[in-house]
Amino acid sequence: MSAELCFASASEISEMVQSGQISALSVIETFLARIDATNPKLNAYTTVCRERAVSKATALDRKISNGESVGILAGVPFAAKNLYDIEGITTVAGSKINRDNPAAKQDALLIQRLEAADAILLGALNMGEYAYDFTGENCHDGNCHNPWDIDCMTGGSSSGSGSATAAGIAPLSLGSDTNGSIRVPASLCGIVGLKPTYGRLPRTGSFPFSDSLDHLGPLARTVEDLAIAFDAMQGFDASDHACVDQPIRPTHEALSIGIEGLRIARANDYFDTSHFPQAAAAVDMVCKLLDCDQEVTIPGVKEGRSAAFLITNAEGSAFHLERLQTRADDFDPDTRYRFLAGTMIPSAWYLQAQKVRHWYHQQVLKLFESVDIIIAPATPVTAPKIGQKLLTINGEEHALRPNLGYFTQPFSAIGLPTCVVPTMNADTGMPIGVQIVAPPWREDLCLRVAAYLEAKLNMPNPSV
Repeated sequence: MSAELCFASASEISEMVQSGQISALSVIETFLARIDATNPKLNAYTTVCRERAVSKATALDRKISNGESVGILAGVPFAAKNLYDIEGITTVAGSKINRDNPAAKQDALLIQRLEAADAILLGALNMGEYAYDFTGENCHDGNCHNPWDIDCMTGGSSSGSGSATAAGIAPLSLGSDTNGSIRVPASLCGIVGLKPTYGRLPRTGSFPFSDSLDHLGPLARTVEDLAIAFDAMQGFDASDHACVDQPIRPTHEALSIGIEGLRIARANDYFDTSHFPQAAAAVDMVCKLLDCDQEVTIPGVKEGRSAAFLITNAEGSAFHLERLQTRADDFDPDTRYRFLAGTMIPSAWYLQAQKVRHWYHQQVLKLFESVDIIIAPATPVTAPKIGQKLLTINGEEHALRPNLGYFTQPFSAIGLPTCVVPTMNADTGMPIGVQIVAPPWREDLCLRVAAYLEAKLNMPNPSV
């Protein structure tokens, strides 16, 4: 039963707990035992909140036995990237320097909202240092390993979120996405991940990277779980200046609508996959299932991605300037050098990048007058080997670390809601995802298409 339970969906777990078929405490004990057995291979968790989880589960069982009403995620375990504040734990954000900070006094708001739905936090998850990473490699906490092949990368920076969710040691997880840090791990680990519209979910209680581009969002093994978690976390919070007071649009109830009537197009030009056969196979498969033969050219993609690079680098380095001045040797060298480069970006370049980003946003909004959904590759390749440094693009060798986000960064730059759904690559035997992109505030459209594809693709679980 333990393996079956750990790969059960969040909705199935909640139904079993609410019906009395299994206690919340038994669920938590089962997952804790699997973490003990599996995490040494994967290094997905950096902190396990054992006592807290047991206490929360015991209290939930008491509520159920007393006939009290419980939330939609009753008894469902989840975990959070270690840039989310967790009461009583220092928010390390994948770094060495933050370990000197005091423990958080309260949970991040999204953790609070999931627990208000009676989900139960299992712990904090590994990540790339200060979220400036696409690989899942970390010199402070150790590299995170892919459950499909432990010699391979998970993708980053939400590395532990991807690994733990795919491996059945967290049915749900929380990640962050500045340039692709939810979608890259979702693609390489074979799960679903949602980067909502910029400003949809409040970032209150999370450690920042780039204010103009930071998003928070969920990862899960099923689209239904993704939608339930997302709906539980929706809602305005004035503490985050970027959070927009938009009407809540439930996504879970929209999943059964299907895709009839949706105008779906495949992105071409910049998103051409002729040099990336693994990505091409994934997009071809998805477009065939969707009966999608329309193509669309997204204007300004290269300029938009260039703007995102400058904005990320400038804002991130400005935020970390004091740390760079006083504790430069305590950064991962790869992170340090990029932040140091960012300190030398002229302010005029940054301002121009923001103007280009705004222009690019306007071009893409016009595009959504004629289409509802855009299909694009998520990553150029399936998971590379840990330690790999180069990626071939158009016959030329490029640095792998920034270019795992080659396809995700253009959509982060303008905050579009984007969901990744996984496919299996026949040549490598590894998963690789496809992005489903919608207009702002239409996460429901992303998830409708994702649910349709999920039913057709029938993804397996890794054997780790």
